[in-house]
Amino acid sequence: MATKASRSAARVMMAPAVVLLLGWMLVPLTMTLFFSFKKYLPLRGDSLERGLDWVGFDNYIRFVSSSSFWPSVQTTLIMVGGVLVITVVLGILLAMLLDQPFWGQGIVRILVIAPFFVMPTVSALVWKNMFMDPVNGILAHLWRFFGAEPVLWLSDASLASIILIVSWQWLPFATLILLTAIQSLDSEQLEAAEMDGAPPQKRFWFIILPHLSRAITIVILIQTIFLLSIFAEIFVTTGGAFGTRTLTYLIFQRVVDSQNIGLGSAGGVYAIILANIVAIFLMRIVGKNLDA
Repeated sequence: MATKASRSAARVMMAPAVVLLLGWMLVPLTMTLFFSFKKYLPLRGDSLERGLDWVGFDNYIRFVSSSSFWPSVQTTLIMVGGVLVITVVLGILLAMLLDQPFWGQGIVRILVIAPFFVMPTVSALVWKNMFMDPVNGILAHLWRFFGAEPVLWLSDASLASIILIVSWQWLPFATLILLTAIQSLDSEQLEAAEMDGAPPQKRFWFIILPHLSRAITIVILIQTIFLLSIFAEIFVTTGGAFGTRTLTYLIFQRVVDSQNIGLGSAGGVYAIILANIVAIFLMRIVGKNLDA
C-alpha cells in the first residue's frame, strides 16, 4: 500500500510534466480564443504592437455564415465515416487472416503494418504520382490494359481518392489492435462451437465479433480524433478543390490564403467544438461497451 509520503512524492515528481502538458495545451487555446474576438489582418497593417480592434462575435458569425462552412463540415464527416468503415471492416478481415498460421507470417505482418509509419505527405505523393496519375500511374496502365479509359482520380473521384489514401495509412493501426484482440480470444470457445456443429459464419457473428467489440470502439475513438484534422493528404493531392475541403483545410485557407487570423481562429474554435462533440459521443459508446 502506498503511504501518504510516497503519494506526495509522486505528485511532486509528476508536477513538472503536468504543468508542461497544461501549458502546451492551454497557451495555444488561449491565443486562439483571444484572436477569435479580434480583427487581425496582417497584410492590412494590423499588429500586436499597435493593438487589435475588438470585434466580438463577428468572426464567429462570418465564419459560420460562410457558404463554405457547412459543406466543409459535411465533407469532414463523410471522410471520417468512410475511413472508419473501410479500416474497421478490412481490419477485421486482415486480423483474422494474419491470425492463421502460414509460411512467412512474420514478414507479412511487418509488411501490413509498414504503411502506418509512412509520413502522410509522403504517402499522399506516392498515391498521387505513382498510382493515381492519369497518364503514367499504375492504375492508368491497368485500366488501359483492360481497354478502359483511365480515371481522373483526383478530380472525378477526389473525395473517394482521399478516403482511399487515408484508409491505406490507418488500416495497419486497426489491424494491429484487432489482431491483438483476436489473439486474446479463448480458443476453447471456438473449438467447442465447432464441435457443436456451428458453421464459420455463426462462430464469427456470435463469438469473434462480440469479443472484438471493445477493440473496435477503441479503434473508432482513436482514429476519429486524428481523422478530424486531416490536412496533408488534401494539401498534397487536391488542394481543397473538387469537394475535398474539410473544416481543417477551410481554416488553413482563411489563415494563410486570406491572412485573416481572427476569422481563422474562430474557425479553430468551431473545430474544437466539433471534435469535442464527436469525442463525447464516442466516449459514451466506449463506456457502454466497456461496462457490458
